[in-house]
Order: sequence, then C-alpha cells, then structure tokens
Amino acid sequence: MRKRIIATILITCALAITGIAMADGISINKEDTITTVLTAQIGKRITVRIKSGQELSGKVTAVTNRLTHLSELVGQEFYDAVVVNKSIEAVIIRTK
Repeated sequence: MRKRIIATILITCALAITGIAMADGISINKEDTITTVLTAQIGKRITVRIKSGQELSGKVTAVTNRLTHLSELVGQEFYDAVVVNKSIEAVIIRTK
C-alpha cells in the first residue's frame, strides 16, 4: 500500500513538472506585428530568422518599435544581439 502511494506521488510530481516545462502555444490576431509577437515573448527563448537567412537564438530581453535585444545567444554565450525588427522574417518559438 505504501509503495502505491509513493508511486502515485512520484507520477503526479513528474506530470506537474512536465506541464510546467511545456511552453504555451502561439496565438496571433489580425492586428499583431513582429513587434507585438516579440513583446509577448520577453523573458523567453526564441529564434529569429532575418532577411539574410541567418538565424539567431536567445532570450528576448527588450523590444522597442524598431529593435529587439536578444541575450544569452546560443553558441555565443558571451554575446548579446540587437536586431532591427524590420529585418526579421520569422519568429520561431518552441511550443512543446
């Protein structure tokens, strides 16, 4: 009996942790722009594809009407990037 209770508690904890780790899905409306999508992702990790074809992955730190600040760049941990919002073709967000 005690083993079943412990097993149930462990399974419940594992499911709770999995639920917390999963990101929210993406939702947009007809008024959204790249800036509003980026603003909704402040504090989260994303990837942006710019018009040159280069992809930058990092944590969104700040967003203005013209610029986005990405910190903790993947593969370039000691660097940050400031990207011109007009040059962003796609925002890639992990949802699962």
